[in-house]
Amino acid sequence: MNPVIGLLRAAVLIASCGIAGLALAADYPAPKRGVWVAKDFRFSTGDTFPELKLGYATVGEPTGEPVVILHGTAGSAASMLSPIFAGELFGAGQPLDASKYYIIIPDALGAGASSKPSDGMRAKFPRYNYEDMVKAQYRLVSEGLGIRHVRLVLGNSMGGMQTWMWGVTYPDFMDALVPMASQPTDMSSRNWMMRRMILDAVRNDPEWKGGDYTVQPPALRIANVFFGIATSGGTLAFQQMAPTREAADKLLDERLKAAFNADANDFLYQWDASRDYNPAPKLDAIKAPVLAINSADDERNPPETGIMERELKRLGSARLLLIPASADTRGHGTTGLARFWAKDMGAWLANVPKRPAGN
Repeated sequence: MNPVIGLLRAAVLIASCGIAGLALAADYPAPKRGVWVAKDFRFSTGDTFPELKLGYATVGEPTGEPVVILHGTAGSAASMLSPIFAGELFGAGQPLDASKYYIIIPDALGAGASSKPSDGMRAKFPRYNYEDMVKAQYRLVSEGLGIRHVRLVLGNSMGGMQTWMWGVTYPDFMDALVPMASQPTDMSSRNWMMRRMILDAVRNDPEWKGGDYTVQPPALRIANVFFGIATSGGTLAFQQMAPTREAADKLLDERLKAAFNADANDFLYQWDASRDYNPAPKLDAIKAPVLAINSADDERNPPETGIMERELKRLGSARLLLIPASADTRGHGTTGLARFWAKDMGAWLANVPKRPAGN
């Protein structure tokens, strides 16, 4: 099977979305927030929490088909409820119509309403990784919400990487997997080097004080802006937004002055959690059909490496939707704009057979 869904079709989709995107996103049921407490949670480090808080949002009713949506690094469930994402997916007649689906969006461990360093432990908080985060998500869905099987697990960026991990760790739990802006291989190359620079910049700031700071270290804001420009946004889009030095300076100044309320310890833990990510050795365990969605201008997962095509050949039912680069795409951030892939994903999901729980 050719793993690449026709680029011409995707190009036509993108062109049409430029007009459709001008319309207001469809309405969908108001999200509901909740917090569930996982008892006796054991981290991969061996640390245990007698009570681990796990925040989440849901859209739709529990009678609908369950869908799990996973957010990116430094985000939360709230970041997946924007008009450019949820507004293209959860409304009436849209691919994940909330009148038919029960949409579950966890706050990842370390983010949102879930337990995190800034709750009080600071740098004494267990050094969690993606394994811990996926385990927490699974316990929330299976124990907290009592769900035995889901129609779909879909995630973006960090959520995309964790979608691969759901597939190898709980292969019988879902009908379908849609990992976006990610690759099913170990953290490497520019992706990891840039993460290291974030971590080192903050830890080497004298104001960090080993995590016991009284003010947020100034390097935090600079590292965040630097990482964003270097690894997300799209080459063509940046050229269009900043075609001169003056325009580039203006754009940079705006980003440096933008509101930024992250906590340094939370931020460090979130980026460090990817350090040992690597589902590749267990990729053959995946049973659900996979639709991987990436952008051709993704700075963190450049398609020219051929990694995705190589790994997808190991799976019996897997496809790649590669969104062509344009001035309208946003590099690694493209998949956060659901208009680029929602229709193709919906058509693909409609043809994925349902499996009984445990099969």
